[in-house]
Amino acid sequence: MITKEKMDELVKKYETENFISPDPISIPHKFQDKKDIEIAGFISSLVAYGSRKVFLKKLDELFKIANNEPLNFILNFEPEMIGDFNYRFGKPKDFAEIFKILRNLYEKDGGLEELFKYGYGLTDTIDGRVEKMFEVVTDYFYSRVSKNAGQGFYFMIPDPRNGGAMKRMCMYLRWMVRKPPVDFGVWNFMPQSELLIPLDVHVARISREMGLLTRKQNDFKAVLELTENLKKFDAEDPAKYDFAMFGLGVNQ
Repeated sequence: MITKEKMDELVKKYETENFISPDPISIPHKFQDKKDIEIAGFISSLVAYGSRKVFLKKLDELFKIANNEPLNFILNFEPEMIGDFNYRFGKPKDFAEIFKILRNLYEKDGGLEELFKYGYGLTDTIDGRVEKMFEVVTDYFYSRVSKNAGQGFYFMIPDPRNGGAMKRMCMYLRWMVRKPPVDFGVWNFMPQSELLIPLDVHVARISREMGLLTRKQNDFKAVLELTENLKKFDAEDPAKYDFAMFGLGVNQ
């Protein structure tokens, strides 16, 4: 198994501002207000699949439609505002459903931080707390979606009960909770020590090569196994190794 010293070297190399620009986290980095950051981060995480070059271009297109004012866009959202905007599985109707639900969330229930915080607070023990939080977030969206939603809606807002890795939601949570310079640290209701690794094909492959992951499937159980092994290197901040492993995987 790889040593802590080697892993910490990778963190120093890859967790820098130089690696922000080709990453989806670059989108929320364009904003200063907390709610703009969390909305831009959430939307960016939903679209962060497939070719990074392609989805970053699509996100730039979407935020131009929003006049680069995420909170204002959501609070005043009407379906015709996005026209025929789409990305792969996500059709205009799917994005419209998500944005309408976000409008309801910010008008009536505080916002994304309040929703995640509520889900986090429902479980007293660490075990299963993040999974429960994800279920609460998903249930909020699923209970308010109309019959117009298609496959894209359920792909962008996946159900953690299906056992998937929940990569994009883990990534979004990392962005909001971990401290700068790469992440934002704008949410303080949970400690960094409870963050889970966003598992994609690059991180999974590198983790297995390093002896940090034995499970063959890239599912939520693999996320838990990898995170537990990374806690042996840094129990207070295991997610700091995510950017390092992803950067190594992509650059290889």
